[in-house]
Amino acid sequence: MGTHYGSQDPFKGPFRSLEELADRISDLLHCPVTIEDSNHRILAYSTHDENVDPARIATIMRRKVPENVIKTLWKNGVIPQLFESEEPVIIPAIEEVGLGKRVAISVRKNNEILGFIWAQVHWDVTEEDLDLFKKAAKVVKNQMLQLQIKKRKSEEDHKEFFWQLLTEHLTDLETIQSQARKYHIQLDGSLAIVVFEFEEDIHQSLERHIHYYIEASRQVGIVCSAIDSNQLILLVRPHSNEAPGKEIHDFVRAFVEKIQDRVNVEFLKGAAGTLYKNPVHIQDSYKEALHVLSIKDRFPNEVEGIYSYQELGIYQFIDFLYEKRIRDHYTNQYIETLRDYDQKHRTDLLETVSEFLRCDSNVNEAAKHLHVHANTLNYRLKRVTNLTGFNFKDPNQKITLYLDLMIERLKQ
Repeated sequence: MGTHYGSQDPFKGPFRSLEELADRISDLLHCPVTIEDSNHRILAYSTHDENVDPARIATIMRRKVPENVIKTLWKNGVIPQLFESEEPVIIPAIEEVGLGKRVAISVRKNNEILGFIWAQVHWDVTEEDLDLFKKAAKVVKNQMLQLQIKKRKSEEDHKEFFWQLLTEHLTDLETIQSQARKYHIQLDGSLAIVVFEFEEDIHQSLERHIHYYIEASRQVGIVCSAIDSNQLILLVRPHSNEAPGKEIHDFVRAFVEKIQDRVNVEFLKGAAGTLYKNPVHIQDSYKEALHVLSIKDRFPNEVEGIYSYQELGIYQFIDFLYEKRIRDHYTNQYIETLRDYDQKHRTDLLETVSEFLRCDSNVNEAAKHLHVHANTLNYRLKRVTNLTGFNFKDPNQKITLYLDLMIERLKQ
C-alpha cells in the first residue's frame, strides 16, 4: 500500500497539536502512528486505529514504550541506527515482544534528537512512503521545538536549584522545601547523590545514550540531574525501603557496565554518597560521592567493586589519618625495618605483607596475587615475624599496619 498525495503539500497546516499531526500522518499512510519524545514517552498517537499489535497497546496504556521492547530494539541495532541516521528505518516484526512491522524516523534539530515517529505497517514500504516520513519529521520538529522552549526554561530553573543544593548555597530546610514546591520537585524520602565520571567531557551523543539508559532501566528514581564537564551528577531516590543501599549499589554497578558496553567507553567510574532523609544534607552526599571517586583514583585495586561511601569502610577516613601521621611525624617501625631489609637483601617482604593484609589474611588468595606458592608465602610471613616481632594474630596490629601501608602509598 503506497501513499499518493500528488504535488500538493501533504502537511499544509496549521496544526494545533501533535495529536492532529499524528492523525494526519496516519490518514496519509493508512496505519497507526505514534509520536514519542527522545526517551520513548508518548507525546501523541493517532486515534482511529485498527489491527494494532500488543506492543502498541502496551505503549499507549503505559504512555511509554515497554522496557522489553526498548531493550530488544537496542540489541537489534534499531535504536542506535535511529540515533545516528536522519533516514527512516524499516523494522521487521519481532514477535517475541509483540511488535509488528514498523517504519520509524528520528525527529531532530541538527544533531539533537527531539523524538521519534513510529508507524505500524502491513505492506511493502515504498520510496513515496519513506519520503512522506521525512516530510512528517520536519513538521513534527517544528511542533516539538515550540514545546521544548517551555520545557527548557523549566529545566534551567531546576538545574540552578540543583546546583544550589550541591554547593551549600541552600542550607535552610524551609527555603529548600519552598523552592522544591515552586519547581515541583519532590524531596521527600531518602535521597542520595550519584556521580559518574568519564575520561572526557560528556558530548551530546553520549548524553543521549546516558539519558536513554536511565529512562529505560528504571532501577532508581531520578529526582534531578546535571552535567559538569566529564561528570554526570544525579539526585536519586531508591524505590525500596528494605535495602535502599543495595539498590543504589546495583544501579551504579549496572550503569557502569552497560554504558561501557554500549558506547565503547573504557574509563568510567561511578560513586554514590550516603542516603539522607533531610534535603539539607544533599551537599554532604555530593561530597561523599566525590570522595569515593578520589579513593578509586588512588586505590583502584583495593576498592574495586565498591560504589558507595558506606562501603568504603576505613577509606572514609584515610585522608584524615594521613594528615595526622604527617603532623605527628610518625613512622611505622615495622614498615621501616622491612623496607631496609628488602633493599639490602633484594627481597619483597613488604609487598608480601601488604598483599596478605589486603587479602584479609587469606594465604591462598594472597599467594595467587603474588604468583608464589602458599608455602613460600607462609615462609615469608614467618621471616617477617622473626625480623620485626610482628604478631599476625593480633587484629589491632594488623589494622594499624594495613592503614600505615595505605598512608605510605599516599605519601608516594
